[in-house]
Amino acid sequence: MAEPPSPPPPPPPQSVSPENDVAMSPHNLDLQNSSEDPDSSFPTQTTPEPAVPDSPDSTTTRPDPNPPPRKRRRRKKFFTELTTGTSTRRNDVAKDCDVEALIAISVGFPVDSLTEEEIEANVVSTVGGSEQSNYIVVRNHILARWRSNVSVWLTHDQALRSIRSEHKGLVETAYRFLLEHGYINFGLAHEIKTLKQKPFDGSYRGTVIVIGAGFAGLVAARQLVFMGFKVVILEGRTRPGGRVKTKKMSGDGVEAAADFGGSVLTGINGNPLGVLARQLGLPLHKVRDICPLYLPDGRSVDSEVDSRVEVSFNKLLERVCKLRQAMIEEVKSVDVPLGTALEAFRRVYKVAEDKEERMLLNWHLANLETVECVKYGSDGVLVCAAGQEFRGDVALCTVPLGVLKKGDIEFVPELPQRKKDAIHRLGFGLLNKVAILFPYNFWGGDIDTFGHLTEDLSMRGEFFLFYSYSSVSGGPLLVALVAGEAAIRFEMMSPVESVKRVLDILKDIFNPKGIVVPDPVQAVCTRWGKDHFAYGSYSYVAVGSSGDDYDILAESVGDGRVFFAGEATSKQYPATMHGAFLSGMREAANILRVAKRRSSMTIDTTKSVNQENDDLNKLFVKPDLTFGSFSALFDLNLNDHDSSSLLRVKIGGVVLDSGSLYLYAWLSKKRVIELSQVEGDENRMRMLNRNFGVSLVGRKGLSSAAESLIANIKLSRPNFNETENGLMAEKENS
Repeated sequence: MAEPPSPPPPPPPQSVSPENDVAMSPHNLDLQNSSEDPDSSFPTQTTPEPAVPDSPDSTTTRPDPNPPPRKRRRRKKFFTELTTGTSTRRNDVAKDCDVEALIAISVGFPVDSLTEEEIEANVVSTVGGSEQSNYIVVRNHILARWRSNVSVWLTHDQALRSIRSEHKGLVETAYRFLLEHGYINFGLAHEIKTLKQKPFDGSYRGTVIVIGAGFAGLVAARQLVFMGFKVVILEGRTRPGGRVKTKKMSGDGVEAAADFGGSVLTGINGNPLGVLARQLGLPLHKVRDICPLYLPDGRSVDSEVDSRVEVSFNKLLERVCKLRQAMIEEVKSVDVPLGTALEAFRRVYKVAEDKEERMLLNWHLANLETVECVKYGSDGVLVCAAGQEFRGDVALCTVPLGVLKKGDIEFVPELPQRKKDAIHRLGFGLLNKVAILFPYNFWGGDIDTFGHLTEDLSMRGEFFLFYSYSSVSGGPLLVALVAGEAAIRFEMMSPVESVKRVLDILKDIFNPKGIVVPDPVQAVCTRWGKDHFAYGSYSYVAVGSSGDDYDILAESVGDGRVFFAGEATSKQYPATMHGAFLSGMREAANILRVAKRRSSMTIDTTKSVNQENDDLNKLFVKPDLTFGSFSALFDLNLNDHDSSSLLRVKIGGVVLDSGSLYLYAWLSKKRVIELSQVEGDENRMRMLNRNFGVSLVGRKGLSSAAESLIANIKLSRPNFNETENGLMAEKENS
C-alpha cells in the first residue's frame, strides 16, 4: 500500500508515545478476564501492535521481530490502597488498562479526555468525571480487543462479555461509536468485507454522491453503504485510486511494480493502512536508516560533516519556527516563507559556510519541500458531470486541494467565504518521480535510499533523493524524486531529457567507483502538476495559512448537504494516504450523524396541513423583510448573515380563482438580502433559480431543516405565542 506523493514531512510535534509516562485508572471498572469467555476467539491478554517509531526517519514497515528493549520511565501506581486478597487481580487489570491505553493513543485518542467526535456523539452525559473515565477505559478495551485480531469481526456481545454487566450502557455507547467512526471492524479481511456489504441495522438513510474515487472517497463509500446509504461514486479518471497509482514495468526478462504516486507508509502503529496490510498478509519492508549522500562529482559526503550539518539544520528549524510564530502573533499580517527565514538565520549564525556543508543544508531544505457543478439546497444536491445530472440527499467532495484551487468545480450557491479563503491560503506542493527499471541492481542491496547534492540553490530539489525498490517491487527498480521549484521545471522538460539527466547523475556517482550504470529497460516520468484531476501532489501550510485551515476545509456546507474529505482536510495527518483514509471514515460518520438528526426532526404527522399553514400565515403577518411579492423571516436569535432564513413568494390571485398561492424556499439571510436589492420579481426569480440554484416548494415540500428553522422563529417571537393563545381564547368565547 502507499502514501500520497509527498516528500518526507518535517518532524511532527511531540506526541504521547510508549516512551512517555502514561497512566490510565480503571476507576473501579473491573474488566473481566477474557478467558472466562469460552466462545471468544480473542487472546486472554491484549497484545499491543509491534512498536515501530512513527517518524519520518523510520518510514514503512516490516515490524522487527526482535526489537531492542525500551527504557521505560517509572509508572505511577494505579491503586494506593490495596487489600492482600485482591492485589494481584487489580494489578493485572491496571497493566491491561495501561497497554490498552497505549494502543488507543497510537490510533489517535487522547490520554484522558474525549475527542471532538466523541463529544459530538454524546458518548457520556457529562464531559469530565467518573463516567467519562469509565467510558475511556471501556472504549480502549474494545479497541484493543479488535486490534488483537483484525481479521475477525468483533461483535457487541463479545465486547460485552469481558466487562461487568453494570457497565453495559458504556459498552453499547463505546462499541457503536467505534463501529460508526471506523475504528473497529474495517478493512479487507473476507469476514469483514462480507458483513459490511449490507446495512448493519437494516435502515435506509438516503443517497450520497461521492465525488472522487481516491482513498477518501472509496473508504467513505464502503462505510456509507454499511450505514444504510445508497452510494454513487463519480470519478473523472478511467481508474480508481486518485494520487495513488501502481503500474507494472517490464522488459528484457525483468519486471517490477512501480508506484507513481504514494509509496511509503509513515509508521504502522495506529495507521489504518498497516491494518489492511495485516489483513491481506502483505509483507512490509522497513526503510533502513542508511542514506548515503553524494556530491556532484560523485564523492561521498563525510559522515561527520553530514551529522554536524543535520544537527545545525534542526536547530535552525526550531529557532525559525519559534520566531516565525512569534512574528505572526505580534503582527498578524506578517508571515515569512520558511526557506527565506532559514537562509537569513543561516547567515546570522554562520551555519554551513563551507561549500560542502552549504550543499548539505540545501538537500535538507529540498526535503521540506471531475465533475463540473455541485448545486445544493434544502431539498438535497444536484451534481452535474459530463452532461448528466445526479440527484442525491448529500454530496461528499473528495477531490484534491489543487482541483478546488483551480475552480474546476462550480458550487451553487458559492462556498462560504471562510472556506474559499482556506482553499486559497493552503499550499499544494508538487513532487514528481522518474521510475527507471534496469536490467540488474548495480547500486547494491544494502541501502534503500541515497541522496544527491547540488551547488545550484535553485536546483536543490532536482533528483535529491533516490529510492531503491528492489526489495519490494519484484525487480531492479530505482525511483528519483524531484520536488519544489525543480519539480515545476521538470514538467517542462521532455521525458527523454529528464531520464538522461538522472542517468548522468547516477554515472557521476557510480562510475568513479568502477561501477557501470547500464542502459535502462524502461523509464516513466510523472507529471502530477499537469494532471487535471490533481494539479499537484500534497497539501502543506503555506505562508499566511495555519493548521486551522485544514479544519475549515473539512467543514460541511449547506446545513449538512455537502461534505468534504481528503488529505487536505486532515489537520492531524495532512499529505498522507492514511490521512485521506481517516478523513473518509470521519465524514461517513458525520453524514450519518446529520441523517439521524434530520430523521429525529420529522414533523408530527398528526398535525394538520391547515394548522401548519395557519402558523406560517400568522408569522408572515409581520415579516422581517418584504420586497415585491417576496417576504422573509429571520431567526432573531442569530445576527450572522450566513444564518438561515425562510423566504415566501406570493403567486398572484389574478390567475387563481381560489386566491393567492404561496411557495417557499430555505436559504441564507445573506442571499435574501441580495435578492431584495434586485429590481423586479422576474429578475429576482431568475437570480433565485439560476444563480442560487434554489427551487421554490409548497408548504409540505419544506425540508426538516426548514421546519426546524420555523420552530426557532416561533420561539424567537414571544408575541406570536401570545397572539395565538389570544385568538384561541376569542374562539372559545364566541
